Parts: sequence; C-alpha cells; structure tokens
Amino acid sequence: MPLEPTKQTIADTLETNYMPYAMSVIVSRAIPEIDGFKPSHRKLLYTMYKMNLLSGNRTKSANIVGQTMKLNPHGDAAIYETMVRLTRANEALLHPLVDSKGNFGKQYSRDMAYAASRYTEAKLAKICAEIFRDIDKNTVDFTDNYDGTMKEPLLLPTAFPNILVNPNQGIAVGMASNICSFNLKEICDTTIALLRHPRCDISETLIAPDFSTGGQLVYDKETLDAIYETGRGSFKVRAKYRYDKKQNCIEITEIPYTTTCEAIIDKIVELVKTGKLREISDARDETDLSGLKLTLDLKRGVDPEKLMTMLYKLTPLEDSFGCNFNVLINGAPKVLGVRDILKEWSLFRMECIRRQISYDIQKKADRLHLLEGLSKILLDIDKAIAIIRGTEEDAMVVPNLMDGFGIDQVQAEFIAEIKLRNLNKDYLLKRVNEEDSLKGDLAELRRVLEDEKEIKKIIIDQLKEISKKYGQDRKTEVISPDDITEYKEEVYVDDYNLKLFFTKENYLKKIPLTSLRSAGDQKLKENDTIVQEWETSNAAELILFSNKETAYKLRLSDIADSKASTMGDYLPSLLGLEEGERILSVLPVTEYKGFLLFAFQNGKVAKVDLACYETKTNRKKLINAYSGKSPLVGVQYAQEEGDFMLYSSIDKVLMFNSKSLTLKTTRSTQGVAVMNLKKKSTLVAMRKAEDTGFLDNEPYRARNIPATGYYLSEEDSGKKQLSLFD
Repeated sequence: MPLEPTKQTIADTLETNYMPYAMSVIVSRAIPEIDGFKPSHRKLLYTMYKMNLLSGNRTKSANIVGQTMKLNPHGDAAIYETMVRLTRANEALLHPLVDSKGNFGKQYSRDMAYAASRYTEAKLAKICAEIFRDIDKNTVDFTDNYDGTMKEPLLLPTAFPNILVNPNQGIAVGMASNICSFNLKEICDTTIALLRHPRCDISETLIAPDFSTGGQLVYDKETLDAIYETGRGSFKVRAKYRYDKKQNCIEITEIPYTTTCEAIIDKIVELVKTGKLREISDARDETDLSGLKLTLDLKRGVDPEKLMTMLYKLTPLEDSFGCNFNVLINGAPKVLGVRDILKEWSLFRMECIRRQISYDIQKKADRLHLLEGLSKILLDIDKAIAIIRGTEEDAMVVPNLMDGFGIDQVQAEFIAEIKLRNLNKDYLLKRVNEEDSLKGDLAELRRVLEDEKEIKKIIIDQLKEISKKYGQDRKTEVISPDDITEYKEEVYVDDYNLKLFFTKENYLKKIPLTSLRSAGDQKLKENDTIVQEWETSNAAELILFSNKETAYKLRLSDIADSKASTMGDYLPSLLGLEEGERILSVLPVTEYKGFLLFAFQNGKVAKVDLACYETKTNRKKLINAYSGKSPLVGVQYAQEEGDFMLYSSIDKVLMFNSKSLTLKTTRSTQGVAVMNLKKKSTLVAMRKAEDTGFLDNEPYRARNIPATGYYLSEEDSGKKQLSLFD
C-alpha cells in the first residue's frame, strides 16, 4: 500500500527549512561584525596573513584565491570579487587593505571590468599590521574550518574601529546593513574622547562621513546627530566640478560614492533626448590613469552654475546615502548608532588587550618558572654535573635532577637541555638578571590587567599611533545647505509669450503669440464657446478649479502647444478627472501675489490669498481648494483691490469693492455674505466691473454689504452677463 503523505503546517516548514537558511545568511554571510568584516573578508585576509603577505612580496591573485578556498568554499569568482573591493586600485575604501598591482576596476565605474586573477598581483597593505596586531597572542577565539583541517579566527583584533572607517553593505534575509565610512583621524579622536568621557558630544570630533570618491557632503547637524545616535537616516552627497572658461565646458572630477560615471552620463543623455536639457552639446567620460573626469560641453551663453544646479536635481550628480548601521554583536544583529558601535568596539578591544596581557603573563611566568629551577642548580652546579655523569640511562637524567634539587619535570627538562658551553659565569649571571627582570615585568602586567584605566590608556596610545601613522585629510568636503542654490525648474524652461483659451466644454488651447498672429478663427467643438482667455508665458503655472472643491496644478511648459485649427487638450483626460468632475475656471500664475475672489450661489464671497496655492513640492492636486458649502459660480483674480459685479438669477446686480472683504489664508473659508438674495433667487455670476460693458456701473454700487442689489436698467438689460459655469 502507498504511504500517506505526512501533513506539515506552513509555520513548521518555515521553522525547520527556511529559518536556518535565513539565520545562516544573517550571521555567516551578509552582516558585518564588530571588527568591521564579513566572514568572506575575514577568511581572505587571514589567508593572506598566513601566506606571509604582510611583509613578503606580492603574489598572483589566483594563488591567493586558491589558498582562501581552504577556508571559504564558495568559489573562486566570489572570493576574487571580494578581494577586488579591498584593493587600492579599486578605490572603494578610504584605507585599502590590499596592496594591488594590475587592473582591479573602479568603484565609480559600472562597466570597467577587472582583470582575471591570473593577471593581477596582491599583498596585504601596511595598515593590516593593525588589523592583525597580536593575533598570535590569543587575543581572539579560533574555530575549525569547514572540514576541520585548519583553524580560523572568529574575529580579527583590529586595533582601530575598522567597522566605521571602511564602508560596508550587505543584504540578508529580512534585514540589511549599510554603513558609511568615516575619516580615520576623526574616528580615532572620537574613540579616544569616548574612552575618556563616555557622555561627550561626539559631533565635536566626528565632523561627518568621509568617502573614498570625495565629493561634497551637505551638512545637516540634526540629521547627522540622529545617525550618530540611532544608526538610521540619510544625507546628501554631490559631485565636485570645475568650469573651463576657455573650452566652455564643465569638468566633473568627484562624484557621490553611491553612483557611477555611466549612470550619470546615461541620465544626462536621456534628459537631452527628451528635450528637458538643451544646454549641453556633448557629454563624455574622459576618465584615465590620472583619475575620474566627466566632461560636459556647453552651448554658447549657458550659465554653468545654473546648469549644475539643474543637473544636481535631475541626475545622480547629487545622491543620498541611506544609513542602516546593522552590526552583529555577539552573534545577534543590532542597529546601533556611532556612539554605541564605538562603545561595543571599545569593549571588544579591551577584551583583546586583556587576553594579550594574560598571554604575556603566562609566557613570562613559564619563563620565570624555568629560571627559578636554574637558580636552584646554580647553588651547586657541580652536584648537577655529577648527577648527569652518574646516570647510566638517558631516560633517568630528568628524574634524577628532579630528586636531587626538588624541581619539577619542566624545570628539569630545561636544565638537561642546556649546552655544556653555556655553563659559564656570564651565561648564568644573565639568566639570574633575566629572572629579576621577569619578576618586575610580571608585577607590572598583573597591575595593568586589573586596572581598566590602564587598559584604556593602552588603547588610547595605540589609536594615537595609528592616527599619526595612517591618518589622512578628508576626501569628502563638508558644505552648508546655505551655500546651495535650490533648483527652480521655471528658470530653465523655454520661455515665450502665449495665449490660453478655455472653453465651456473643458478644452484648453495653448497657442504661442507668434503662431496666433497668422492664425484664422479658433476651431471649437460644435456648440462650444470660449469662456476664458489669458495672455501669459510658457514659464507660468496653471491652476485649474474643478466642481469637486479641488484645484489641479500644471506647468504650462508640460502642455504641448496647440494651433487655432485644433480643438486643444481635453482637460478631463489630461488631468484624469473623476466621473462627473469638470473644470470650472483656469488661472495662469507666474508669481503667487494678489488674491482670488470665490463667489458662491448663496450670495457669499470669499477672499483668499493666492499664496495659499503655492506649493514647495511638485504637488499636482490640492483638495479643499475652496469651500463646498454652496456651489461655486465665479472665480476672479486680482493683484490689487478693485470693483467687482455680482449678478443674481432675478436680474439684480450689485457692485462692491474687494477692500470691504477680509483677506483669508485658509483656502476652504466660507466667505462673507455680500448679496442678500430673495426667495428662490441665487447668485449666478461674478465679473470685474470694467468687464461688464455697462454705460455706468455706479448706480449698482452697494453702500454697505450685504446688500440686495439693484435691478438692471433698460440700457444695460441687453448686456446681461451669464455665468460661465452654465
């Protein structure tokens, strides 16, 4: 009979199959530990250390890769790729750990391929002496490799906070890590300050992150302080450039760490093809052995500063670095700020120092023990010689010495191995003096081992030494946000005068004045009429008010030019309006000065500051753009106070001055009553007084508001103004 399949819940399957894999990726692959290395880095560097590549000559990279496979069986390609990023030639690290010869590609190039491992050579950089300092003195734990034939360190005893000096990025399962790099001098100074005063302000010594590719970091103290405390946040880095007036070109020499030359060129080419960038005639990558250089040839008359402001906004020439300081602490991932990472590193380093001191104590104690046995022999050296000469069997020499002088086996073995030539007065006196020196050294080592302040002093002295020996000036310049000119797109659009036509059926035409002069009659849909005309410029914004209390915003430069012979753009399609929604009025705006008057069916009028509709971001839809308590019947814009005319459904007219209304800064204000309406009558329209066409407007002026208005005179009754919303 066939066996029935066993049932297993999804939770059990995930726990037994997926979770071990996820934990393996987190703990053993993607997240760096407090020494600043992932397992792949550590295995590679330790292999090179055991190959004597710290002091020896370079060897073929293929040789290093092959030896590393004894610790890391993931394949030669993965190992070599790991090594490439650590090399001096790749320029990914502020302080490269591998001294390289040959083509290892570049951090700032996406397409520059590195040479095969058989062509390149490498050895450990000098700074690795601090990475492996005292590793042979039991400073860190070792474990078996994958097949139990070798030992490898669980951590490297880095004598400086490498975790923050060289950048690290990793994507695990359900979590990631992205640690930026900092200047070695600043990190050493900050660590020293924390060791002396744990509550010190680290921003005084740690200015900002520093990258191997240089660039300019936009300094925001609040953001950086948050990163220092929480380990999360982002900051902006922008490229550095110079303008060659003679050649009329911009040369970009440093770019953000997070991008590449190819990505920048590709984006510039895309902007040129889409017509958004017309100031550049050519863009090329001129990077060579002397370093990175992107050259942008400019057209005549282009302002390079304004162009760069635009490029910073639209291309990766300005990019953000998102920090996520996720570090493995005692095998568990934790997101820590800079302060906490330095505290954890200090604890780790103090333990390394303690273990190193304990190792030295043990070695010196063992040596002292041997010399103490020798001292007993010196009391009667003739007796020792007689015991050795009188012993018939070689195996009995050590036991006979032990019995004759009351020493242990280790001491007896040491004495038995002394050469006959060394049994002279000079040798023996030196050993006695060495014994006295060892006792003093042991007393001092034991004192230091028990004193935490002394251990911290050792770390501080080492950090000072490392900072002086390997420290270098910042590569990434720090700039203030006040020194940055914000990009405003309207400055760069192709500006020209035009005329807008808005029709009752919700069509919009944008026609350049140069085309309008030679054009014939405007083509309209059957039974459609033009209800608004505006003369403006292509650099203006367009505000469109719909019957759903919503305002839409468009840049006129984003709307295609029309001709008199076409019907124009259908706004419900252009704006993606809801069913039943239509545009009631349009308003082109070049600067947000003046005010809007909203007239409602209930006789109220709201006076709203036009600045209420200005947005810093490119928002395209503003809800609650006006009050929805009563239907809107008219919108008028004015820069200055003036007279306006209201019309009711029973042919009553009222003229009022906008001075009588209070300017509001709330878009959805209900307004104030201006025209008192009789039963069953409503307000139907609002016009500027100069647009009525009446012989005389004064008979309709209200002395006070609200007022009921006046019936149209016989002379004006034929010039009745209907609502454009009908």
